[in-house]
Formats: sequence, C-alpha cells, structure tokens
Amino acid sequence: MKGPAAGRTRRSGHERTRTVSDFVYLFRSTEAGQREALGTPERAQRSMQAWLAWIRDLEAKGHLKEPGQPLDRDGKVVRGKEKVITDGPYVEAKDLVLGFIVVEARDLAQAVELSLACPIVEGGGSVEIRPVMKLSY
Repeated sequence: MKGPAAGRTRRSGHERTRTVSDFVYLFRSTEAGQREALGTPERAQRSMQAWLAWIRDLEAKGHLKEPGQPLDRDGKVVRGKEKVITDGPYVEAKDLVLGFIVVEARDLAQAVELSLACPIVEGGGSVEIRPVMKLSY
C-alpha cells in the first residue's frame, strides 16, 4: 500500500497508525566460540547457511531494515577528555562484537522474539538488542 494510508490499519471503523521502531542487533561471542563455529570448512559452511537462512527469513517477513556487516576484530578505542587511544575494540572484555544488523519491529518484545532464532545463540554467543533513538534536527 502506498500513499497516506501506508502503515495504517483499520479497526472497528477507527483509523490507527501502525508504528515500528528500529533495533540494532549486536552479535557477540568469545574468540573460542568463534573458532568453534568456524573451525573447519564444514562448520564454517553450516554456520554461513544458518545465518543466511535466518537473515532471509527476517527479510521475507519485512523485518530486515539494514543487513549490516561483520566487523573485523581489530580496531581502536578513544576514551576520555585526554583522548587516550588503546588497541582493540574491547581489550578488557572476553566477548567480541562480531557484527550487526538493523531490524524493524513493533517493540522491544518483538525484537527479542525475532532474535531467538539467531544462529549465534545456538553456538553459545549472544545478541544484544538495542533500540535506535530517533534524533530530531
């Protein structure tokens, strides 16, 4: 549906606007967990197939807003007023942020529900779900 009625549903003769929000999924795992998931060519292929199936399902159901990207483990962190630069994204943490996507969902509860099928959870990793704040300029 296009035009002013797009995104709206009718109920009992009253017009109601359907609202959705954006949520970022940050995929986290340990270095050992990542090695376990990708340690052999067969495991890496199974992992990739599971990821692609989950992403395609989100897309088919209209929830995938931004397919995101995997993130390299290298990086830098700039902290504080003194602008201290350290190696690695999270040197002091065991978990690594491996990538992200952006999904659309009605609310946080639905965003959590959609994340339950994420392959990283099956491998012992985690999905951090963060609402994207809307800025007004």
